[in-house]
Amino acid sequence: MDSDLLVIGYGNTLRRDDGVGPRVAGAVEGLRLPGVRTVACAQLTPELADPLSQAGAALFVDAAVGHSGRVRMRRIDPSDSSQILAHTPDPRTLLALARDAFGRAPEAWLLTVPAEDLGFGEQLSSAAKRGLRKALREVRALHCRLGNRGPACPRSASGRFARTGRRSTRARRSRPACRAPGP
Repeated sequence: MDSDLLVIGYGNTLRRDDGVGPRVAGAVEGLRLPGVRTVACAQLTPELADPLSQAGAALFVDAAVGHSGRVRMRRIDPSDSSQILAHTPDPRTLLALARDAFGRAPEAWLLTVPAEDLGFGEQLSSAAKRGLRKALREVRALHCRLGNRGPACPRSASGRFARTGRRSTRARRSRPACRAPGP
């Protein structure tokens, strides 16, 4: 496996809050968490199925309208079919494509960050900025739950990680596969 956790942040960075997914992926990259690889893209594409199949776990990060200002993480499973019927696949279809084309789909979650302004521009609203900070805490917590160690995972006196109770080995850090276009 290439990484313990693959974080895929997607959205349009030129439509204000819709770009929060790639922004979260970029911020996670800056944390330099061991075993974490990030991808920041405008949309999900079938080409992501290969790196997904090689990841131990995956986290998809996207903007969401109408979630009452709450960052929400939920476990997702591959859809029954890997057939892409829309312009772009959703995370569940992409997981199914990884399973069907490469023989493996990782355990996965969808992290949604509140979006209130989808107008033209590159700045995030204050709600999306707050959501980005909360999303980073969720990524760190997931990283720890998956058994990784590092400064993001505080140890208890027993030498176990405070949030997980599990021991871990250190994994290598990978470089991102793609980045959203810069300003």
